Amino acid sequence: MCGPDAVSQSRRWNQIAHRMGFPTAKHHLSFTLKHHYEKILQPYDIFKSAQPAGEQPTAADQSAVPEAGKASPDDPAKKLAGTRRVSRPQDTTLDHDAVQELADQGPNNKELKRLQFYGAGPKMSGYQENNKSKPRAKKILYDIDPLARYVCHICTKGDSEESMLLCDGCDDSYHTFCLNPPLIEIPKGDWRCPQCVAAEVEKPQEAFGFEQAQKEYTLQTFGEMADQFKSDYFNMPVHMIPTQTVEREFWRIVSSIDEDVCVEYGADLHTMDHGSGFPTAQSKNLSDADQEYVRSGWNLNNIAVLDDSILAHIKANISGMKVPWMYVGMCFSTFCWHNEDHWSYSINYLHWGEPKTWYGVSGLRAQQFEEAMKSAAPELFKAQPDLLHQLVTTMNPNVLMAAGVPIFRTDQHAGEFVVTLPRAYHTGFNQGFNFAEAVNFAPPDWLAIGRQCVTHYSQLRRFCVFSHDELVCSMALEPQRLSLLVASATYQNMLSMIDDERTSRTQMLEKGVRRAEREAFELLQDDERQCDYCKTTCFLSAITCPCSQRLVCLRHYDKLCQCPAANHVLKYRYTLQELPEMLRALKVRVESFDQWILRVKDGLEATGEARLGLDELKALLQEAEANRFPQSDLITSLALVIEEATKCSMVAQQLALNKVRTRSGT
Repeated sequence: MCGPDAVSQSRRWNQIAHRMGFPTAKHHLSFTLKHHYEKILQPYDIFKSAQPAGEQPTAADQSAVPEAGKASPDDPAKKLAGTRRVSRPQDTTLDHDAVQELADQGPNNKELKRLQFYGAGPKMSGYQENNKSKPRAKKILYDIDPLARYVCHICTKGDSEESMLLCDGCDDSYHTFCLNPPLIEIPKGDWRCPQCVAAEVEKPQEAFGFEQAQKEYTLQTFGEMADQFKSDYFNMPVHMIPTQTVEREFWRIVSSIDEDVCVEYGADLHTMDHGSGFPTAQSKNLSDADQEYVRSGWNLNNIAVLDDSILAHIKANISGMKVPWMYVGMCFSTFCWHNEDHWSYSINYLHWGEPKTWYGVSGLRAQQFEEAMKSAAPELFKAQPDLLHQLVTTMNPNVLMAAGVPIFRTDQHAGEFVVTLPRAYHTGFNQGFNFAEAVNFAPPDWLAIGRQCVTHYSQLRRFCVFSHDELVCSMALEPQRLSLLVASATYQNMLSMIDDERTSRTQMLEKGVRRAEREAFELLQDDERQCDYCKTTCFLSAITCPCSQRLVCLRHYDKLCQCPAANHVLKYRYTLQELPEMLRALKVRVESFDQWILRVKDGLEATGEARLGLDELKALLQEAEANRFPQSDLITSLALVIEEATKCSMVAQQLALNKVRTRSGT
C-alpha cells in the first residue's frame, strides 16, 4: 500500500478492510476505516514524518504559514474564536521598583534568565548558549512585559491570542493553525506540544498499570468522595441508582475511545498494617459473640492456615495469599481479568456497602479465554506475553462470549462470600462505596494444579511467588504433622517430582556435566536462585558455570553459556537416594490408615479369646485421633463399641461390688 491520498484516489480502503479481516460485503466499513485513520493515525503519521520540533521552517515553508489576522474564512483559527487557551489581561500594572530591582541583580538573576530568548526560530525559555559565537539574531530581553514570552514557537509571532495554545507539559505556546496538522477545535483535557510528544515517544516502553494516587484518605473521607462522585455522575441519590444502570455505563466507558473517567480504588490494603474486618485474637474489647468468629474457619485470617490447607506449610507470611488484603471501592473502580497466583483458590467477603459485580470463566476454559484475549489485542500480548497476570487488562464479556467463551455473572452483596476456583479467570467492578476482604487458600487437591501452574509460568518466563518443590519437600520432611488427605496428595505430587528430577539429572550426565555440589537453596534469596531464562525459583537443582554468576534450571541448560559441559556445575539440594527415602516416609503415613482399618475390623469381628479388650479398643481410637484420620463410619462404630463396652464394664463392676457386700453382711 501507499499513502492515504493514493489509497483514496484508487478506492482501495475496501481492500485494506479486507486485509484486516473485515467482511468485504459491508462497503460502509471502508468509509469508517478511513474516518478512523484520519482522526487517530494520520496526525501521528504526519508528526513522525515532519521536521523535528524546534527547527525553523525553511523559506519554502514560510509561505505555508498563514499570517495572524489574515486567515481565510475556512481557517481553523476562525472556528476557535471566542475560545481561548491563552489570554492577555486588558489592564496590566507593573511594579517598576520590582523590575528595576531584578535588573540591578544583573544577568545572573534566575527570573531574568527564565525570560530570555536566543536566536531566531522556536523559542525555549531558559536555553543556555554554550558557545561564545555571535548569535544569528539580536538577543531580546523581555524585562518589561512578562506576557511577551507567549509567542508561537513555529511562526515566532505573538498575535492571534484567541488561537494560541499553551502546552500542559512545558508551557510553550503555539498557534492552532501553525501546528502540523492544524487543529480545528480546542483539545479536551491536557494538550502536549510536538516537543513533548516527541520526548514521550522516545521513552522506553513501560508496562501497563495504574497510577498510585497522591492523595490520602480516611475511610470516612473516601466514602464521602465516593458517594458524591456517584451522585453527581448519575444525577440522583446513590441508593436510587439500579445496578443495571451502573453496569451498562461501566462497559460503555470501557468501550469508548474518546472518553476517560478517573476513579480511585483502595486496593491491596495489608491487614497486618491496617487491621482486619474480621475479629482476631489481637482485637480489643471483644464480646462473647465475637470469640466464636475469632476461631471460625470462615474468618479469612484463619482459612489459609487450617489443618488441611497446603498454604499453612509455607513458612513466610505471603501478603495477599496467606494474609488477607482489604479493598475499599467506589463506583466504577475495577479489578481486571486475572486468575490467582499459582492458580490457587480465592475467597472474597463483602463486609458492607454497595454490591460488587463479578464475571468469571471456568478454569477448564482458561486456555480458550486466553486465546480469545490474544486474538482481540495481539499487539498488547506481543509486548507483554504475561499481560493477563498484570491485572491491567479488561474486555467486555460480550466480546468473549462472541468468541465462544462461556461467561458467568453475579452480584455480590454485603455479607456474602465469592469463591474462585483454580485457574478461573475473573473480573468485575464496584457499584459504589464498599469494603471487602480477600485471601487465597489451597486444599489438598490444589497440589497437582499448582505444579502445572509452575510449568505454565516457566513458559511465560514469569516469576513465582514461592517454590512449589520446596513446599512439597518441606511437607515430606514432617509426614506425621500432615493430615491423611494432605499426605496422600503430597505423596502423589512428590512421586511425579522425583521422576522428573531423575530424568533431568540423567540428561545432564549425558551432556557431559560431571561436577556436582550440594546447595541449601532455601537459605538463598529468591532473586539469587531464579533461573536466568525462565525466572522459575530453583530448589531441587540448578546449573551454574564459573564464567559468570548466572544460574539456570535443568530444563534450560542450553541457555547457560557456551562453555564446555565439563566446566558446568550441578547444584543440588537432595541426592537421588535421599528423595526416595522422603517419599517412603510419606507412603508409610498414607498406608498407616489402611493398616489401622485392618486392625480395627479384625478386632471387632474377632470371637472368643481373639477379641480385643476395652483398653486395646481405646488405644485404637486414640491412635486415630492422634494421626488425624478422616472421619468415617468405622471410627463411629468403634466409638459406639467402646461406649457400650464401658457401660457394660461399669455395670459388671457394680454387680461385683454388691455381691461382695451381701456376702460380708451374712
